[in-house]
Amino acid sequence: MRILVAPNAFKGTIPAHQAARWIAQWLREKYPQATISCCPIADGGDDTCALLGQYLQWQPCVVEVKNARGRPLTATYYLNLPTATACIDVATASGIAHLALQERNVWSASTFGTGQLICHALQKGARHIILGLGGSATIDFGLGILQALGADLYDAARNYIPPFEEQWLRKLAIIEPKNLQKIESITCLCDVDNFFFGQKGAIPVFGPQKGLLSEERNLFTENAYRIFELLKLHQPALSDGNRLGAAGGIALGLSAFYRVQVCSGADYFFNAVGIQQQIAQSDLIITGEGRYDGQSESGKGCFKLLLLAKKYSKPIWLISSGKEEELSKSGFDKVGILPPLDLSALDLDQQAVNNLKQTVLQLLDSVN
Repeated sequence: MRILVAPNAFKGTIPAHQAARWIAQWLREKYPQATISCCPIADGGDDTCALLGQYLQWQPCVVEVKNARGRPLTATYYLNLPTATACIDVATASGIAHLALQERNVWSASTFGTGQLICHALQKGARHIILGLGGSATIDFGLGILQALGADLYDAARNYIPPFEEQWLRKLAIIEPKNLQKIESITCLCDVDNFFFGQKGAIPVFGPQKGLLSEERNLFTENAYRIFELLKLHQPALSDGNRLGAAGGIALGLSAFYRVQVCSGADYFFNAVGIQQQIAQSDLIITGEGRYDGQSESGKGCFKLLLLAKKYSKPIWLISSGKEEELSKSGFDKVGILPPLDLSALDLDQQAVNNLKQTVLQLLDSVN
């Protein structure tokens, strides 16, 4: 029996590569004669570029940059000099995981640190940039990135706005791009299909988790439309569209000045690692993620993997939390439902591993 273990990250607790190792270990204990291979997956969410860079054996580059509120941190991206390509997760520098709840503020948070990573890659010889958009703490149209790349930002009185100035998005009135560094192409990988504007756009859907108060939503939306018009001064054909709400509109803002492609992170990742061939050679696929729900079918890795498994008529199991009635109708051949986590527990990570092991063993026992 050939088993492919291909979990996504169990967000906030177990990274995809660790989950794959654990699941494979428990499978070997149950099926010592089985051939078990691991291919942890990503779909544009947190750590997509890290997984991709590690899988492709690109050079890791460690850089001191700023987080979304301007504090220093150490971030890693991956570089492939033969193709002059750098693979960078926005969450590495500008991620929400680096901020305490009281620090989250969409008016002041900036993607400047991600821009610093891009600058470092350009200095190393990169001409093409791949950005994994998941896990950002910002809704800044990627203006922080542009600022790090050389754009100057000013208020209405043409006072220079330095990086991370408090309430800088509210003050912004002029974007001066004449000193922008050149990039041949930017590919943005995302795991959601939201537009930037609208009822299912970046502001109402992702704003609250990034610190936007409900009473500020209308004012922030007004400012977002104003900034969008500033961007259109540089690219009149600029328009909102599918996936452009990911990571606070980074792809939308960058498109005003660069050649940007926005694509499904899962499709890009699966193509890069040859997942279809691995599925075709397997007898069983086991995947999982932190929570599988209706949003998963908008482009998340587990759902995309399900479609490929069905294409090749291969059984596929899912390990996830979620509502039992939703999971039972998800289309997976077997589903292991994770017990709820005690989020107040000090040993949350170990609790998550224990829950994963319990669910995997129960799932295996149900086969016999």
